[in-house]
Amino acid sequence: MFRRNVLAAGLGAGAAALVHPAFADPAWPTQPVRLVVPFSAGGPTDIPARLFADELSKFLPQRIVVENRTGAGVVVGSEMVAKGPKDGNTLLYNTIAHSVLRPLFPRLSFDPIADFQPVVLVGVIPMVITVNKDFPVRTLQDLAALLKKEPGKYDYASSGNGGALHLASELFLRAAGARANHVPYRGTAAAMPDVLNGAIPIIIDVATTALPYVQRGETRALAVMSSKRIASIPDVPTTAEAGFPGLEAYTWHMVLAPAGTPMPVVQEINAGFNRVAAMPSVQQKLADLAMELRSDTTPESAAAFLRSEAAKWEGIIRDAGIKVD
Repeated sequence: MFRRNVLAAGLGAGAAALVHPAFADPAWPTQPVRLVVPFSAGGPTDIPARLFADELSKFLPQRIVVENRTGAGVVVGSEMVAKGPKDGNTLLYNTIAHSVLRPLFPRLSFDPIADFQPVVLVGVIPMVITVNKDFPVRTLQDLAALLKKEPGKYDYASSGNGGALHLASELFLRAAGARANHVPYRGTAAAMPDVLNGAIPIIIDVATTALPYVQRGETRALAVMSSKRIASIPDVPTTAEAGFPGLEAYTWHMVLAPAGTPMPVVQEINAGFNRVAAMPSVQQKLADLAMELRSDTTPESAAAFLRSEAAKWEGIIRDAGIKVD
């Protein structure tokens, strides 16, 4: 019932929806909803989560409250939701980090796949392969050829061991049949000074943080690891256009509930998030973060996406021998 009313309501609906008879005894939410974000407040994951929480709260009978639970990567926040109530009132807003928990943390007290019900894939943010502006390569083929010609001579930076940037870099190196040295930093902000001064010539970064450097001419983008180009850097080819078909890597944002949450509740949550994702104002704000929205995903398609990502990255982690400290 909630799903039908959400989809039928106009996108500008506000307080009037709260008095609709459909909300007299809703299946969800029955209390303020905790949207657990296992990242720090104000970061690139927290900002979209709060945008969705604020917009959802305008037409739901209960507020959506973002709760930042950091620790051990994303383990602390994820574990709290996995072991939480199965009523839809405690949800997880996570990223690609969720799909690599199992191979990176084999002693987890929960299963990041079996113990969760994916609700909606909010959107994806492609990775961008960039180099120092003075590095002597102009195309992705140039970079691959140089790294193959002199294996192990050059370094690439990442935001941390086992993180999305590290994994995307290893994915590219395998596709290129090349080798370079991994230099992990404590976050992208810590890595960029060395990329800009040329100490570390290569970094594959999330588009959200890569674009400002590319647009200012401080780094050179060789390719976007996506099936389509990014509108704000239209001259940068996709990896397929650059000669590496199938080489795609994204970070992504997904809402998950504990496994066993009733499917009618899951569908209602899905409808709510899809409604917000269809709002032009929300689309513009997320486009500014280089996020490609998926405004019509179902719980089934989100689950299939999570399984495919887990299989993809588990193979890379195993083959590269990636371990976290």
